[in-house]
Amino acid sequence: MTTPFLYRAWVAASTVMLPIAGRQSMAKLRRAEVDPKRAREKLGHASQPRPEGPLIWFHAASVGESLSVLALIDRMGRALPQAHFLITSGTATSARLVDRRLPPRSRHQFAPLDAPGPLKRFLNHWRPDAALFVESELWPQMLRRTHARGTPMALINARLSQRSIERWQKQPALAGFLFGVFDLILTQNDAMARAMTTINAPADRVAPGINLKSMAGPLPQDDDTIAQARAALGERPVWIASSTHPGEEKAVLEAHRQLLEQVPDLCLILVPRHPERGDEVAGLIASVGLTHGRRTRGDMPREQVYLADTLGELGTWYALSDIVFLGGSLHPIGGHNPYEVAQAGAMVLSGTHVANFAETFAEMEAAGAARLVAGTQDLADRVADLLRNDIARASGVAASKTYAAAQTDKLDSIAERLITALRLREDSADA
Repeated sequence: MTTPFLYRAWVAASTVMLPIAGRQSMAKLRRAEVDPKRAREKLGHASQPRPEGPLIWFHAASVGESLSVLALIDRMGRALPQAHFLITSGTATSARLVDRRLPPRSRHQFAPLDAPGPLKRFLNHWRPDAALFVESELWPQMLRRTHARGTPMALINARLSQRSIERWQKQPALAGFLFGVFDLILTQNDAMARAMTTINAPADRVAPGINLKSMAGPLPQDDDTIAQARAALGERPVWIASSTHPGEEKAVLEAHRQLLEQVPDLCLILVPRHPERGDEVAGLIASVGLTHGRRTRGDMPREQVYLADTLGELGTWYALSDIVFLGGSLHPIGGHNPYEVAQAGAMVLSGTHVANFAETFAEMEAAGAARLVAGTQDLADRVADLLRNDIARASGVAASKTYAAAQTDKLDSIAERLITALRLREDSADA
């Protein structure tokens, strides 16, 4: 296959830009308090030795993509007991969260920059036996240099925006050059599978899969914190609004204000999507006349609102209520992962803007595990109904648990399909 001009141009440009890009990327990680030795991973300098035996490499972009593959790694690890796993991502936040939840025989590194030197060092050190790329994290040289080593490759949870699809359609030679490296392309849904074939991806290797974000493993919980929070709450009823974005907290707080008129001792646990917005959200709570405590101050939930403005504790808060409203959904953001709530055994409420998890929400709604709300008043009414109606709440919780349990077989089938396509069973047997 002829190497497209745009690819050759990118190789040349990345070589020239590497000194500046390298300094900037490492400085960004150091500002996030990443160890300088680990920051050098961006240049392909590994901070850990390669383990003996087969090594399966998963590359993701950031937090959501990285966490989405952990359950899949766990399933593949059970089927391939001799295999080890390497997860790469680009952000300090993803590294911290992944490190807390690493499956057995797994390790994390920062992804090397897409330039000849860093990639050569990375690939020569880790020598992956298979490589899986997540969603749309498609760096041209990373793909082609991995392919050039004869490494079996897959694109999983494939998702491209309409704008990206239109751009790829204008560059069919480049698209074929890059997407042709994959032995298997599993998309998030049927529509994306059809779209992939329009951009010169190999049609015989494209197939619909499942949205891996909807099947991420259970969120970690801190039993001591749960016990302290329950002691502080006593018998008070609780509902949770999690992963909220700017503009949504106002609607949630207004709904809570209305609910307090009916249930005066009700507690709202408010978990903004970005904890660094804690001061902003705290000011908003105060501005509407509600009392609040803050996790970052060491408070426990004793006030009308508890602002959980920390990272990585969502599973702990989910353990405190049967009712969870998921943000990113009252405005056209795309919604967040309802499967995490279902795994925690809670009923899911969400706004109507859930394009990122449309199939999952449709299934959960049909099963009685989720309900969509149109706005502030609808949210208040739904929460009030669930608080009043023990039978309805218990039914929703049971439906959530049933739905979560039913996804296990789907994930096992995806793991088996990847093991076969990437010829990993043979490698494992030879190890």
